[in-house]
Amino acid sequence: MEQYRLHLLDSCRQAGYDDETIAQSEKYALAISKKILAYAKTDRYNKISNYQRYTPANTAGSWYPTPPAFFEAVEPWFKTVRPFTLDTCNQFIPDPPVAFSTNKNSAFYKMMLLNYTDTLTEAHQAIAAFWDCNPFAMQDNGHLLMGVKKISPGAHWMGITGIACAKAGKSFGESMQIFSHVSVGLMDAFICCWDEKYRSNRIRPETAIRKYIDTKWEPLIQTPPFPEYLSGHSTISATSATILTHYFGKNFNYTDSVEVKFGLPARKFKGFLQAAQEAAISRFYGGIHFKDAIENGLTQGYKVGDWVVNKVSKSKK
Repeated sequence: MEQYRLHLLDSCRQAGYDDETIAQSEKYALAISKKILAYAKTDRYNKISNYQRYTPANTAGSWYPTPPAFFEAVEPWFKTVRPFTLDTCNQFIPDPPVAFSTNKNSAFYKMMLLNYTDTLTEAHQAIAAFWDCNPFAMQDNGHLLMGVKKISPGAHWMGITGIACAKAGKSFGESMQIFSHVSVGLMDAFICCWDEKYRSNRIRPETAIRKYIDTKWEPLIQTPPFPEYLSGHSTISATSATILTHYFGKNFNYTDSVEVKFGLPARKFKGFLQAAQEAAISRFYGGIHFKDAIENGLTQGYKVGDWVVNKVSKSKK
């Protein structure tokens, strides 16, 4: 970080800024940083590690750790963190999930069969892989589990933000405003979603299908370590797409090359909302979410996105 700071200052000097301007700018930046750090320290995130460890309910229809690593639940207390714009973590409570049932005529069992019987085309497999974005992925090499380097869902949308800003020729100041706006949306969307995840605490398709239909079934992509409902990727994608559409419009064509460095080809989109829809359905193709978690996740994400856009717009007046 220090090397980067020195490189930045050198680039400022080469651009023609005098030492007095640079010194005053650093002084001003330090004052702002202190305010930001003071605000961050009061968001309650630093208290999460002191809360009681989450214990799976181990009841019918509830979430339980999944293979290959059987990670414990990630961020069960995230709902306690202070949001940026939301009034409360449960401001946008979604419709309840389809009730768990092993009755073959029940809505849940039929929904489970959709995952089990889905015939994946090559196109659907490509979509699932492109939006996998699982930073918790593990590779089972017999006696050794190895972490697989993948980008997170939030980081993927930050990458899309950068692509859009570059294509539209946004200035540094405009780009920082848009990046900040998307970041705020991501945080609040994750808080809303995680609030619901540990309220409904629903079983993952992998666990349910193996127990009630086929013991050998596996999803196309690895199941992340937290409850199923809502779909986090669906929620945060809808929020991010709503915010980016606010800045760039509905028909902003772009090429998403974020995953190229991870060995996946770029994909073209006619707009951010189309990308959000694809990101959402990728969780069904990947076999890690039921349909209602995806559909209601999108709904919740759009609501959070609209809220964040209105809040930020009002704060600028």
